[in-house]
Amino acid sequence: MSGIRATRLTLRDLLAEALAGLVQRPGRSVLTMLGTVLGVGAFVAVLGLTSTATGQIGKSFSLLQDTTVTVDDLGGASTGDGTGTGRARMDFPPDTDARLARLNGVADGGVWWTVPLRNPVISPRADVTVEPGNGSGGGDLALFAASPGALRAMQPTLATGRLYNDFHQRRGEHVCLLGSSAARLLGITRVDNRPAVFVNGTAYTVVGLVSDVQRLPQTLLGMVIPSSTALNTYGAPADSPAQAVIRTRPGAARLIARQAATALRPDRPELLKAVPPPDPHALRDQVSTDLSGLFLVLAAICLVVGAVGIANTTLVAVLERTGEIGLRRALGARPRHITAQFLTESTALGALGGLIGTSVGVAVVVATALARHWTAVLEPYAVLPAPLIGALVGFAAGLYPALRAARIEPLDALRR
Repeated sequence: MSGIRATRLTLRDLLAEALAGLVQRPGRSVLTMLGTVLGVGAFVAVLGLTSTATGQIGKSFSLLQDTTVTVDDLGGASTGDGTGTGRARMDFPPDTDARLARLNGVADGGVWWTVPLRNPVISPRADVTVEPGNGSGGGDLALFAASPGALRAMQPTLATGRLYNDFHQRRGEHVCLLGSSAARLLGITRVDNRPAVFVNGTAYTVVGLVSDVQRLPQTLLGMVIPSSTALNTYGAPADSPAQAVIRTRPGAARLIARQAATALRPDRPELLKAVPPPDPHALRDQVSTDLSGLFLVLAAICLVVGAVGIANTTLVAVLERTGEIGLRRALGARPRHITAQFLTESTALGALGGLIGTSVGVAVVVATALARHWTAVLEPYAVLPAPLIGALVGFAAGLYPALRAARIEPLDALRR
């Protein structure tokens, strides 16, 4: 007996045996791979779509938001009685526009607020009395005050006419701009005939009709008058504090936000609070984390389902091939050879499922990007390890069935 050579299982023989075991029942092998295909495909697709979607956040992050800074009046009182005679105050200096213009990086900027009139009666004629809130005439319109700098920072689109300017501001002229909704409600479609709008009986000449604005869209629902005129006629803002709106050049917003309060009120900068635009990088990172955390759980579930499917199918194959196992053992195959064969089969199923799943995931990412006109982003760390993940899932799933097959005694197997 000592002269008998121990049996050997070469790599070539091992691969041939594993391939034969897989192709004997191709339908079962395909169904077994399905769970791994779905799991790995979901893994690749989730990471790819997350990278692609978060990449779009940086591109689609609005240039408008990235160039807008607002400054809030923290010390502005709200004790007015709605008639301009209350103790309201405004902490913005009279030359806010000029001070903001001196900051390097500011394109336009100025102060605006809602005029402290409760239920103003706005009508196209002095002899027309419109009850507030009745939905007719101009009784539901709002009255806003804005400096010329704030007006330019809004970037309005004029339907007709022009904007009021620094001349009107200095003289406190009774002129106004009408938003598109206000003009439609008042029945004003042209300004070449110098129409007038009356606010509680006070006439304002309409110099322009605004069809759209980039900032402060609420102004389209009312009329806008010079801030100096509003201060002289109605007093400082009472119900809500004034606010400065600043249009900056690209990339300068955060710098301007740090400088604005000191530039406007060097004596008491704590009265003002500048609000910079949100950071697109932080927004992108937050969205990426949320999406990845949610969908990777789903991908893990698919992988677990795939592993259970491979384990179940491999175990069934062991039971069905007990006679084959017994015959091989009788011919000299060792337990480790049987273990290696079934582990190779399950690992091959997992690796093949991983390859197919990776292809499916990449195809989903590319198709989605093309459909939405995005730029597909596929990170190497998400694509390259995916087939290996499938192989590891197959190896882990086949470990118990392979060990069970190796423990089958040849004599017991041949009796079945």
